[in-house]
Amino acid sequence: MAEDLFTSESVASGHPDKLCDAISDAIVDACLAIDENARVAVETSVKGGKEQGIILLAGEVTLSGKHPDYEKIARDKAAEIGYNSHSIGFDSTSSDRCIVIQKITAQAANISQGVNTSEQGAGDQGIMFGYACLETEDFDELKGRYFPLAAALSQRLTRRMTNARIDGTIPWARPDAKSQVTIEYKNDKPNRVHTIVIAIQHDDKLKDQFGGSEERELEFVRSEITKHVVEHAIPSNLISEPYNLIVNGTGRFADPGGPYADAGLTGRKIIVDTYGGMGRHGGGAFSGKDPSKVDRSAAYAARWAAKHVVAAGLASKCEIQLSYVIGVAKPVSVRVESFGTSTLSDSELTSKVNSVFDFTPKSIANELDLLRPIYSPTAAGGHFGRTPGVEGEFPWEKLDQAKIDSLKN
Repeated sequence: MAEDLFTSESVASGHPDKLCDAISDAIVDACLAIDENARVAVETSVKGGKEQGIILLAGEVTLSGKHPDYEKIARDKAAEIGYNSHSIGFDSTSSDRCIVIQKITAQAANISQGVNTSEQGAGDQGIMFGYACLETEDFDELKGRYFPLAAALSQRLTRRMTNARIDGTIPWARPDAKSQVTIEYKNDKPNRVHTIVIAIQHDDKLKDQFGGSEERELEFVRSEITKHVVEHAIPSNLISEPYNLIVNGTGRFADPGGPYADAGLTGRKIIVDTYGGMGRHGGGAFSGKDPSKVDRSAAYAARWAAKHVVAAGLASKCEIQLSYVIGVAKPVSVRVESFGTSTLSDSELTSKVNSVFDFTPKSIANELDLLRPIYSPTAAGGHFGRTPGVEGEFPWEKLDQAKIDSLKN
């Protein structure tokens, strides 16, 4: 009988694409700190080089007040993530080692005329999805997340690698890292972890501690990752022998890495950002966009609503699709799907959701209090399935008991 397996991945804050997301979201936060109605759509690209690296900032920003220093934001954020040395793969602190090119203009008039109205129309056409399920709810460490298990665990692994590097638990680690988790299912429910894959950049001189032996170096890295990352992040009742653990599958992942080894671009990790492939994804990325962009805010609202449906006990799986037209506030369509896990029909669930939630951009921003500089923490570790106030203050992850009660009635 074939195994029933599902896999999700995550990437750490030092991955080149996530570095770009972090810079773009730092710019969003800086602009919202100046003007809560700032219109921001900024993308970042990075690439290291033998002599010099580059950060490219491109996009549109309109705000009331003086613009922030975009170059300083980019350099400071990259350094904060750990890219402050050319030997690691990128040195954002040095103008000689890293140049910043800035191409930021104002929001186009044809877009702003539809957004800057009393009703506040959507900033663009598009489709957005939100998803929630019960997979995490059998595990104390994950309770309240209502999230696909493989995605939740892969996120926990990358966040743990980052934290363990920063606090000195694994001092040999570098910012660039990835994780991947495969879950085995039985009777459509998660049973155990089948495979964990870790890739983590490390100090090129680490092998010197082992007489130059790359084999012993890899054994050490695997042992440290098992002890300080896997056993810390994965609930013990999900790991049973034998399970597969693969660390640095090519043998080494040493300096230089990060943007030196791979170019980065904002918005290139949208499945990592959401549900690990378990739920569908709309057409747009999140990072670098202010909340007037429904690519971001409506995806947050759809997740918020789906989580309430599951928490209310109306379905064990719920996916909500929203669609918009540029300049129009009310969604063109709202669709709820329960994948056969509800005693109600999907049309009945849709009616309930429409009666409880207002998906106009202005209402979403007001209800979720989105006009604040809260977006930098979303840039790595996932936008969903994290505990509010512990792993990021994400209002779209909070449950409103009044809305749960309204859905039940």
